[in-house]
Amino acid sequence: MRVDILAIGKLSKSPFQDLIDTYLKRMKWTVEVTEIPTHAATTNEQENTAILTVLDKKATPQSRIVALDERGKNLSSMDLSRNIEKWMNGGCSHILFIIGGADGLNDAVRSKASLLLSFGKLTWPHKMVRAMLCEQIYRSQQIIAGHPYHRE
Repeated sequence: MRVDILAIGKLSKSPFQDLIDTYLKRMKWTVEVTEIPTHAATTNEQENTAILTVLDKKATPQSRIVALDERGKNLSSMDLSRNIEKWMNGGCSHILFIIGGADGLNDAVRSKASLLLSFGKLTWPHKMVRAMLCEQIYRSQQIIAGHPYHRE
């Protein structure tokens, strides 16, 4: 499985980056983080246009796109892994996860998604969301492999 994480902004050296690196090193799947740079004058519309540009380059017709969005489904770890496993069994070998900027994703980006995923109704810092997403991708990989990392 190949996984791309598209994220607005650059993550500087931090405990979050250390945690992300830890999960990326543990993965058997190929996971790549693409940071889409912004600056103080970047608007939400420019961020979303940049996301769509990267999506056009990376996505194939067989890819599944998962957009993290407050309007999305609040899935359990098991449900997320079941979705991924169903996609894999259906021939999908590439998933793109999208993390938008502070003002979120627009309809054009959301409409490209196979799944809108929410990490709950709380607002999370983007640095933390990246770390949480990496952990959930790792957890899904372990659940699908039948590894006891996840406990219910």
